[in-house]
Amino acid sequence: MGARAHGERVKTIAEERLRPITGRHNALLKQLRRGFTRAELDEEGYCALEGLRIVEEAIRSSLWLKAVFVSESGQERARKLLPQVGARTLTLLVPDPLFASAVPSETPQGIAALARLPRFTLAETLGASSRAEEKSALVLLVVGLQDPGNLGTLLRSAEAFGATGALLAEGTVSPYNPKAVRAAAGSLFRVPVVRGNAAEFMRALRQAGVRLLATSSHHGTPLPQARLQGAVALIVGGEGTGVPRPALAEADEIIAIPHAERVESLNAGVAGSILLYEAARQRAAERAGPGAAP
Repeated sequence: MGARAHGERVKTIAEERLRPITGRHNALLKQLRRGFTRAELDEEGYCALEGLRIVEEAIRSSLWLKAVFVSESGQERARKLLPQVGARTLTLLVPDPLFASAVPSETPQGIAALARLPRFTLAETLGASSRAEEKSALVLLVVGLQDPGNLGTLLRSAEAFGATGALLAEGTVSPYNPKAVRAAAGSLFRVPVVRGNAAEFMRALRQAGVRLLATSSHHGTPLPQARLQGAVALIVGGEGTGVPRPALAEADEIIAIPHAERVESLNAGVAGSILLYEAARQRAAERAGPGAAP
């Protein structure tokens, strides 16, 4: 059998797995709709996902998919995806109007899924489960961040710059919000994330020997002068209000990112990403030794 014929055969087998559903009361479709509406994991630990790229990231991250939903107009996109989906995963074909009623996007791509996300512990956010040698904790502590796009950006940057985990405290938007999931671009599936109380997080971090570094728009140690090596937690606050006063009071040091005075403050996602990059840069330089190029 030629390569082209084999490819067509794989597509046919994948598409034959699509099981049509036509009623809005289908149990799996209702579970998907609830997941998007609540923007939380359901009782079984499943998260509702939408979009070809996000579902592909879930597969690449070895998440268990309970079901994949394909709209009638999304079948061409599904040709690439379905061969990657395990045989035990249900693949469902959904009429376009029914699919659109279940997902949050105004112009859906026609691909959605229910994926079981991993549960993490505080110890794992500190790098306790890392196989890397001498990996010092680099933790992101987020307090009161309401914009899901900013949170997703921070989680993506956390993975990109080697953070060991992220702690999401009170007042912070759910990481399972569809916009946060989309902005995280798969990093939510791989970065250890734990939700809880800021005071309890900071107490546990101190007990673990982690320095607490808060961010400020204009006042504090300028970022180029700050030391971000060793075990540190970078505290990022909400839009407009910044890091809450109780968290600022507990911080070992306050760090300011120098910027033009006419700019009142940086976007929380941008500010946190700059800090994570600088922490990664300093750690890489420390590992390279004093004779290495900057």
